[in-house]
Amino acid sequence: MEPILKVKDLHVSFTMGDENLDAVRGVSFDVKKGETLGIVGESGSGKSVTARSIMRLLPSPLSYMKEGTIEFQGENLTIKTEKEMEGIRGKGIGMIFQDPMTSLNPTKTIGKQISESILKHMNVSKKEAKKETLELLKMVGIKDSEVRYDQYPHEFSGGMRQRVMIAIALACKPSLLIADEPTTALDVTIQAQILDLMKNLQQRFGTSIILITHDLGVVAEMCDRVAVMKKGKIVETGSVFEVFESPKHPYTKKLLNALPRLDEKKKEKRVSQLPEGIDQSIPLVQVTSLKQYFDSGKKGLTKAVDDISFHIRPGETLGLVGESGSGKSTTGRAILRLDELTDGEVLYQGMAINRFTSKEMKRMRRHMQMIFQDPYSSLNPRFKVLDIIGQALDIHQISKNKTERKKRVEELLMMVGLEPEHAMRYPHEFSGGQRQRIGIARALAVEPDFIVCDEPLSALDVSIQTQIVKLLEDLQHELGLTYLFIAHDLSMVKHISDRVAVMYAGKIVELADSEELYNNPLHPYTKSLLAAIPIPDPRAGTNKHRQLHKEGETDKKFDVTNAKLVEVTEGHWVAKVIE
Repeated sequence: MEPILKVKDLHVSFTMGDENLDAVRGVSFDVKKGETLGIVGESGSGKSVTARSIMRLLPSPLSYMKEGTIEFQGENLTIKTEKEMEGIRGKGIGMIFQDPMTSLNPTKTIGKQISESILKHMNVSKKEAKKETLELLKMVGIKDSEVRYDQYPHEFSGGMRQRVMIAIALACKPSLLIADEPTTALDVTIQAQILDLMKNLQQRFGTSIILITHDLGVVAEMCDRVAVMKKGKIVETGSVFEVFESPKHPYTKKLLNALPRLDEKKKEKRVSQLPEGIDQSIPLVQVTSLKQYFDSGKKGLTKAVDDISFHIRPGETLGLVGESGSGKSTTGRAILRLDELTDGEVLYQGMAINRFTSKEMKRMRRHMQMIFQDPYSSLNPRFKVLDIIGQALDIHQISKNKTERKKRVEELLMMVGLEPEHAMRYPHEFSGGQRQRIGIARALAVEPDFIVCDEPLSALDVSIQTQIVKLLEDLQHELGLTYLFIAHDLSMVKHISDRVAVMYAGKIVELADSEELYNNPLHPYTKSLLAAIPIPDPRAGTNKHRQLHKEGETDKKFDVTNAKLVEVTEGHWVAKVIE
């Protein structure tokens, strides 16, 4: 069968002042009709640049194609005019972008944005375009399409916005769909729904798909063939079975070895060196009946966190997992009093910090710190690293002078695997993994005992995630740290956590030792989360049966309105509905 797309010896460069950066260097591949090709690699490997080159969406004159050809359905796209490409984009080739919030126009309704593509490429009236749009919204699993048609992007959740992007990409039934990291920012259950949706639509229309991702579990589940990219080159290609079962290139082996596996037994944890004066038998943090409500205007009261209780022992890591909107991050912020509690109590070493004055709380922040989700937006772009980390030293008057301050910052940078000279650079000069290390160094600056890690891995590639987890474990062992580790990646949570609490709709529905929770999940929602995780094994993925709950649906299995935690076996708690 003749390939629908042929990319031959593609070279793409970017002009950076007087220098040229070679982003793609001699990439060649093809895609057959109805086939899914996965392109994998870390950030900066050239995956997205390759995809945007096919669509001719790279910025000009900053970027240029040095050589190579891109043939789509027998036509050379590299010699097409912009007007000719406008006729191909959407109709011949559709694209799903990574971040649906920045890709959708915030000033236009969802219905108008989908209809635009239909009106541009298909000879139909506005009435027919609206009818087709409503059908597309239903097809991608968005209920109440008539109501949703007139709503704006900010009125949709992340998963729903991604469904809208898929609807736009499929509006004119393109022959080729390019999906650039379509599930990176999504929770595991929403990710599973999006992948199932793409599979079903592919079977329905015979669409070819290029799936760009750094998640090898997604590749194993979705793809027929896979190309592995590193530093602008394809270093290995083959069927998913060949690449996963007999990887040839050292880089491919490194990516596969970095994957956290649910079926792997957790490594025995090293004993942490706890700070003097801490009694391990007494919880370091005790949360009792914590409530965090927000006024949502016409929608009434949002119960983000609704009466939860748990404790964290000194030197322990408690994992907190659940979907977006479950209340995980709000819980972390409430414990640190970044938001004032609606009700309940937070004890730190027996002290009720919810009763502290602002002055007392400022002193307490030496002991309790936070590592934020986005390592870029949480760092001031106008400050050098020296001042980003040094600011915490200044606030708590830890350094006596500038020399001592600089020395302490350099020590902290070395502690997290960076170089002393990095102190004089700005955040934009670092990779995502390096920026997260800077965030960790800032949290460690005041020598805390307890750190809330709020989704510290979600923006990072799998091999970088592994490095950050190892760093956090090493620091915990050396400094006696205690963590609340918030995440929606259940595979990684299992390996870093001693115990795991599962949150749903503002409540904890299950809490147990990590091995026990993964081997013997009791709550239906926990089972649903575990069933949604893509397995990095192409043979397992094809026969996998999902137990998913659909976004927006009410399900009695997950009804937590009148539920309370009950200890089922020693240390294993599960939410039971009170009749």
